[in-house]
Amino acid sequence: MLKSKEYLSDIADKCIKIAKKLGASDVEISVSNIISDTINYRNKKKEQSDRSEILSLGLITYIDKKKSNVSTSNFDEYNLTSLIERCMQHTRISPEDEFVGLPDKDSLEINFKNLDLYDPKLLSHNFKEDFLADMEDEMFSNPKIKNSNGSSFTEVKSNFIFANSIGFCEGYNTSSYSVFCEALAEDNNQMERDYEFNVSRYSNKLGNPRNIGKYAADKACKRLGARKIKSGKIPIIFDKNVSKTILSLFSSAITGSAFARGTTFLKNYLGKEIFCKEVNILDDPLIKQGMGSQCFDSEGVKNQKISLVKNGKFNELILDTYYSKILKTKTNGRSGGTTNLYIENGKNDLKKVIRDQKKAFFVTELMGRAGDITNGNYSVGASGIMIDNGELAYAVNEVTIASNLLDMFKNILPLNDLQFKTSTNSPSLLVKSMTVAGK
Repeated sequence: MLKSKEYLSDIADKCIKIAKKLGASDVEISVSNIISDTINYRNKKKEQSDRSEILSLGLITYIDKKKSNVSTSNFDEYNLTSLIERCMQHTRISPEDEFVGLPDKDSLEINFKNLDLYDPKLLSHNFKEDFLADMEDEMFSNPKIKNSNGSSFTEVKSNFIFANSIGFCEGYNTSSYSVFCEALAEDNNQMERDYEFNVSRYSNKLGNPRNIGKYAADKACKRLGARKIKSGKIPIIFDKNVSKTILSLFSSAITGSAFARGTTFLKNYLGKEIFCKEVNILDDPLIKQGMGSQCFDSEGVKNQKISLVKNGKFNELILDTYYSKILKTKTNGRSGGTTNLYIENGKNDLKKVIRDQKKAFFVTELMGRAGDITNGNYSVGASGIMIDNGELAYAVNEVTIASNLLDMFKNILPLNDLQFKTSTNSPSLLVKSMTVAGK
């Protein structure tokens, strides 16, 4: 059972009082309790079952413009006192940094919205096993599926408190349920793999296990008979399950850290149009039951929906208190990074876009490191389906696609199949031209 909010708050309060007594000018502390339960299946049999219960504490102490931090999972009173003493010792010998410190008190969240992030329902072990059994049973009903590469059901429930020495002390429960199924298809001595997954805050929104198994099997079978294609420049369509990797690269390139250090290829593009006008990129922490939703950021700062890109124009950075001070601006409540990050739906239908292509590559999987945010170079291994005269013609593998991220951004057209599945989501994306290295 999760520790109560009162229990975690009490520990946080005691640690802050000890640190202040030892000379800290300010203190931040997070106390969390996470319970995780995972069952793994393979070939219709239970392979492994794991459970973990973690109680952890992270403490930051400040002495004016000096800062140090420690963490522990040992909540013995003597250990906590000793830990805080050691943290204070390190703080005293740390270098001064004019930008360290707590956020302004008036930037802290005081109006806490109920984002419906916790499912109190307790799932039985049998329920999870039955879910996995149904998923794999349906997967193996496809005659070309000869093996399972593993299926899993994971339930995570957590509670946390974040507190500081200027009066903030809040936290809340969260839950997440995730299922995964990976199929191995075989035909004519060729084997291919693919997977399907789902994740949700609530267990009753995971979907039908048989549908998940069927999708995993169908996707693996579509890879059979894969071949290389000739090198050249052609349009690329990124399936919605992989297009979000481009969004992740963009978000990594627009952090306060990257801009303060000048280590991003976008350092001179804030306020400029870098996408086509159909591209809108938003980050919304207040979506009910969202996988990235939060009531406040990791500093306790209030956060609202922000428009990072509007009509192609790059408008906002991802900022916390520290880097906003360096950049002489204000935090936008993104300590800890993005929340529910997504590209808005475009106007074009995926099926229609496919029909309009004389020759294009529909990418369904990426392999390896994709992009370098320091210079914008993009190169990654890919597999998918070749589009020939508007039809999904045959599977493709062992190719590399390459371009420059700025060129890609300017030529991205968002389609209209956005799904909120994880904390970073994107509709399928059409890039008008990229280099494909095949045979």
